[in-house]
Amino acid sequence: MKPAPFEYFCPDTLEEALALLAEHGSDAKPLAGGQSLIPAMNFRLATPSVLVDLNALTNLAHVTVGDGSVRIGGMTRHRTLETNSDVARELPLVAMTMPFVAHAAIRSRGTIGGSLAHADPAAELPAVMLALHATITVRKQGGARSVPAGEFFTGLFSTALEHGEIVTEIDVPRAITGLETQAGLRHGYAFDEVSRRHGDFALAGAAAAVTVDEAGVCTSARVALLSVADRPVMAEQVSRALVGQPITRGPLSQLIRDAAASAASTDIDPASDIHASSRYRASLAAVLIRRVLERAFMSLVSE
Repeated sequence: MKPAPFEYFCPDTLEEALALLAEHGSDAKPLAGGQSLIPAMNFRLATPSVLVDLNALTNLAHVTVGDGSVRIGGMTRHRTLETNSDVARELPLVAMTMPFVAHAAIRSRGTIGGSLAHADPAAELPAVMLALHATITVRKQGGARSVPAGEFFTGLFSTALEHGEIVTEIDVPRAITGLETQAGLRHGYAFDEVSRRHGDFALAGAAAAVTVDEAGVCTSARVALLSVADRPVMAEQVSRALVGQPITRGPLSQLIRDAAASAASTDIDPASDIHASSRYRASLAAVLIRRVLERAFMSLVSE
């Protein structure tokens, strides 16, 4: 099929883009990588009468390392996140997740801002941003605001974005895998998902970010799940079960198994669809929570 008729604008500056979005209101859609919007338009699932192309806004494509965080521009391509050395060093969870995102051709065009704004519940990056406690900066004509990832995703393909707003930057707290920080903390990360074929939408997925202090006690355990609800969700029982526990090889596996089973049974209630039943997705979630926690913690546990 072909998209419905629309006007096309390709502004050279962010101010011009925001002015166009403000002028046309709900009739306008911003175009980032287009890997989700264009297929939806071709099937006429989306019928904007105005398309505002953001691809000339090169100042929104960057990875900037600050003192306490890494700032990622909204137009940064998935491929950049996959290959950038600063991302690999400072945001290892992001780097290890990127090969799971669709296929190479899609990663070469898709953007982090577009993925977050699209808010597909089966997408990897929304869950990763949730696990990493990221903050998302959005702008419209006349101002900007910052939204924590936990408040940004509001439902199925639904976010806190208002008409005329676009994602301009994502601020992600930085930490280096396995190395002690000034506070004596060590950080571990892992991501995994199950799909019918590599590159397909995940039937379920999990992203873990854990922290252990110098005494070997867990101080933080964040696991975000994808494709088990209408938005990325936190496995809250994991944190309750593991924070404050000494992380040693002996009891660790049983602690993790118990936390995973509890989270899968109480924190989620997946819907059934043509690809998987609710019971199967919940079972997958339990397995994936266990896998990512074991991988994240094991690199931090002394022999």
